[in-house]
Amino acid sequence: MRLKNKSVVITGGAGGIGLATAKKMLEEGAAGILLVDLSEDALKEATAEIDSDKVHYISADVTKNDDVKKYTDKAIELFKKIDVLFLNAGIEGVVKPIEEYPEEIFDKVMNVNVKGVWLGMKHAFPHMKKNGGGSIMITSSVAGLQGTPNVSAYVTSKHATIGAMKVGALEGAADKVRVNTIHPSPVDNRMMRSLEEGFAPGGGEEAKKGFEQMIPLGRYANNEEIADLALFLASDDSKFITGAQYVIDGGLTT
Repeated sequence: MRLKNKSVVITGGAGGIGLATAKKMLEEGAAGILLVDLSEDALKEATAEIDSDKVHYISADVTKNDDVKKYTDKAIELFKKIDVLFLNAGIEGVVKPIEEYPEEIFDKVMNVNVKGVWLGMKHAFPHMKKNGGGSIMITSSVAGLQGTPNVSAYVTSKHATIGAMKVGALEGAADKVRVNTIHPSPVDNRMMRSLEEGFAPGGGEEAKKGFEQMIPLGRYANNEEIADLALFLASDDSKFITGAQYVIDGGLTT
């Protein structure tokens, strides 16, 4: 029971990685979990699937200061503390070269993937410091470690999360607030279906085969494998780990 008596907040909580993580953390003894996502309908489906009175939800836009304060306040209202914050909400944008990339979509990707992380830390830090520490995990990507043509907004945003993490790790260390990033290769979920179609319109299956051939282990990760890593970083098993970039990519960036 690695998360016994710990309270958890997960943004992007209704998505594949978020939901898989919530399930694993519940199995590992989490005292309470708050799922945060933009769609209330998706959140209702997610909580119904988990079916536990320890799992709660709140609809919020992670790009808006008032909404982030709202979900943080809700967690404190429910659990009196925040031990674990998984800043997992993210969007992929579109697949287009820089000169054709729509500015409004670039701004949206940066707002969700970067500002959403910054606001999450901004509002959680005071509570975690008061509580004697905590663990923050940020979902980045292998795209945060290297370049990929035609997804400039996504790649830029995922590099930026590393900078946010490093500052957060240094600012939180004195109060035992740990901050780390998770860097998956392609994960077999909705986001990759969108990117496959973007890279090869009408030929998503062929795009997937091409991506898989680039991964030494020969396949995509699944949501549960990313959740396993998030669980480790949330638990006291990683209590001396902060400021780290955890790559989970089947050897892709080797």
